[in-house]
Amino acid sequence: MALASLKVSSNDWWRGAVIYQVYPRSFQDTDDDGIGDLKGVTRRLSHIAALGVDAIWLSPFFTSPQADMGYDVSDYCDVDPMFGTLADFDEMLGEAHRLGLKVIIDQVISHTADRHPWFVESRSNRTNGKADWYVWADPKPDGTAPNNWLSIFGGPAWEWDGVRKQYCMHNFLGSQPDLNFHNPEVQDAVLDAARFWLDRGVDGFRLDTVNFYFHDKRLRDNPPLIPDPDATSNDAPDVNPYGMQDHLYDKSQPENIAFLQRFRALLDRYEGRMTVGEVGDGARSLKTVAAYTGGGDKLNMCYTFDLLGPDFTATHIRRCVENFQKAVTDGWVCWAFSNHDVTRHVSRFARNEAERERVARLAITLLSSLRGSICLYQGEELGLPEAELAFEDLRDPYGIRFWPSYKGRDGCRTPMVWEEGAANAGFSRGKPWLPVPEDHRRLSVDTQQTGDAVLDHYRATLAFRRSQPALSDGTMRFLDTNSDLLAFVREKDGERLLFVFNLTREPQEFLAPAAVEPLDLPGYPARLEAASIKLAGLSAFSGKF
Repeated sequence: MALASLKVSSNDWWRGAVIYQVYPRSFQDTDDDGIGDLKGVTRRLSHIAALGVDAIWLSPFFTSPQADMGYDVSDYCDVDPMFGTLADFDEMLGEAHRLGLKVIIDQVISHTADRHPWFVESRSNRTNGKADWYVWADPKPDGTAPNNWLSIFGGPAWEWDGVRKQYCMHNFLGSQPDLNFHNPEVQDAVLDAARFWLDRGVDGFRLDTVNFYFHDKRLRDNPPLIPDPDATSNDAPDVNPYGMQDHLYDKSQPENIAFLQRFRALLDRYEGRMTVGEVGDGARSLKTVAAYTGGGDKLNMCYTFDLLGPDFTATHIRRCVENFQKAVTDGWVCWAFSNHDVTRHVSRFARNEAERERVARLAITLLSSLRGSICLYQGEELGLPEAELAFEDLRDPYGIRFWPSYKGRDGCRTPMVWEEGAANAGFSRGKPWLPVPEDHRRLSVDTQQTGDAVLDHYRATLAFRRSQPALSDGTMRFLDTNSDLLAFVREKDGERLLFVFNLTREPQEFLAPAAVEPLDLPGYPARLEAASIKLAGLSAFSGKF
């Protein structure tokens, strides 16, 4: 088994770390109810450790009515019975630590489920002790919503409540009311929930929708969006009118800075803990990341949606990285090509089925060479494509709402495939909550033990990343090329590494800036003639100079 990175003993282990995202619902089922669970995570941790990653990130497993697959929490300090018990979590945490893996858990604190006891009390009347723990507002004189804010999941961001005779704000589902972070008691409560898990031994938090915590107290209307041709990140698919507004007032408010400082102060009381924030702020995402990660007193790092779109070109990737480097001078980024909210990148980037494997290999090689931490999503190490699901199989409320123009997120959430010949590919002996695609079976873990599979390429590439200190936290600067090639230098302590990527489908040539000694980049034998580097389509080169 490959060892986890040697960085794990340091308090800044997260800097340059490789994080593996586990979507527990779809990872491994051990009680045959068709839904993955924490015991299943424990059972499969050896697979994750063998990849050579530093940490796992667990999507929500908390008590929840599951209207949004666990991102609607009704108890922040307990495990939903479908996933197991707190004892199961403790067992999983202990085994992860034994294997040298850090454990990061989701904190979904911008909103709760409407079944959370806090909300049940808050909606009961306008005078109870939690009356202003959520964002309540009176209707306009004509009975309509207080302003024009929209929900990401469709329709107004306001739900009428007949008990209080007021509107309640929700950025997502109507059953996911937004907490009122302007109330210090709310901040104290969510920090207490974080403290519960810190005391239990978790190593960090992924903060869901971290820029959504505060809203404009004056409830001002958002203006229409003036499209930015240079923007590299979108908050919503183009079928969703949410993207037609400039979200000046319903998120990313200045008060969030002070709360993030409170959150960091809590973490700093514990050794070696970290935070990574999810920032969705359209064209302002990088400015927000800079504000949230600068100064060393807020988040350790953030990720945006810049590389989660359809572009896999040298121009796009260089623009995303350079924009980050210009905007965020003393912060840190976590790069990813896939997660539980977007179409799997093999399907986004490959032009046809025949080139999926080549794209899968090149994508992890490129991701591993970027400056920053990186996040892998379960199944991408197998080269899994997006699943095609029938409407009647969908469970994602986002996809159901916007079908058929947008199919939602279920296509990337189908069960992990472990054994080609087993029932449901080894995920469960019961009926899975989402179907197992037949074309995923042939990519199961047990079929990728040949020494030359995508899974082997991931292991070798991550081992290469660990072997090169410059890839952990070295500097990065781009070299000029034609628009078809991506070339950059990673440097640390006087050692300079050259990386060249051909993201086109045609052979390309790159003139090295100096005498280069080829490195053994997994999967890409060096083709160097004098100072000329020859690259086949969808290939890479690395060397020292």
